[in-house]
Amino acid sequence: MPCTDDYIQYVLEQLSPAGDVSARKMFGEYGLYMDGKVMGLICDNQVFLKKTEVGAELLGEDAMEGYAYPGANLSYVFENLDDQDFVCQVMKATWEVLPYPKPKKARK
Repeated sequence: MPCTDDYIQYVLEQLSPAGDVSARKMFGEYGLYMDGKVMGLICDNQVFLKKTEVGAELLGEDAMEGYAYPGANLSYVFENLDDQDFVCQVMKATWEVLPYPKPKKARK
């Protein structure tokens, strides 16, 4: 089931206090970006956040995990973003440890 426009707007509103959050359509679903870094994916009306040690510390052992699509890396899954302060705290901490994407090479 693809993401709904309403869900994408909800995610962006809930995560906006964390930074400059955006979603880009990719392969029928969405990539989740914050302040120039790829944070994860939004698929099937769920947020899949890249796994990091900082995320593991904040979310604890009972953190929900899943795969955004077959063959994807294991991610943290957020179905409920109602605790905006906590989710933004996890996003900010994750952003701190993720690298910026490598620059694209110029075409000849």
